[in-house]
Amino acid sequence: MSIVVKKWRELAEVKAELAARDWFFATSGNLSIKVTEDPLTFLVTASGKDKRKQTEEDFLLVDAFGKPIEDTNLKPSAETLLHVEIYNRTNAGCCLHVHTIDNNIISELYGDKGEVAFSGQEIIKAFGLWEEDAPVRIPIIPNYAHIPALAKEFAKHVNGDAGAVLIRNHGITVWGRDAFEAKKFLEAWEFLFSWHVKCLLLKQAAVLPVD
Repeated sequence: MSIVVKKWRELAEVKAELAARDWFFATSGNLSIKVTEDPLTFLVTASGKDKRKQTEEDFLLVDAFGKPIEDTNLKPSAETLLHVEIYNRTNAGCCLHVHTIDNNIISELYGDKGEVAFSGQEIIKAFGLWEEDAPVRIPIIPNYAHIPALAKEFAKHVNGDAGAVLIRNHGITVWGRDAFEAKKFLEAWEFLFSWHVKCLLLKQAAVLPVD
């Protein structure tokens, strides 16, 4: 089995899991997985595809600049430049981006602050934080329509082999050293977003005490 086929299947499995969670509204979201280091190549989702379905045109192989390796009528995801920043700056092996209602709500609520922090939740151990009540923070950046401008702002927060960034009203981008780690981090962040939104709703309904 070639490395491209192996990585294709690995990314397809992740896509299927995220699709089962209904995290790909209206063809939104994009996924990628590194295939080779030198030269850098990675598989990325094709633009405009229904990610709830599995087809032979789900992904295409691109180079270090996000350009297709072979002639194809497929276009890389519109946000491939974000993946380019991650793979060129870190040793990450997988990058996942999804738009969910909860992550959009969180990004809007805390967008003016430029970040949001969570603590007191057991799920933060997914990030390797074992200290009791340790805080975990995620930056929130503006949603520039011009993708090169968005990539430039995004790159300011790409500082390690694993990380995450919220784009205001646009979704979360998470990366990790491999597909397992990236998916684990994505699930942990989405858990925190959903938990926080529900807590705010309960407080508003006076079911929980307001701080």
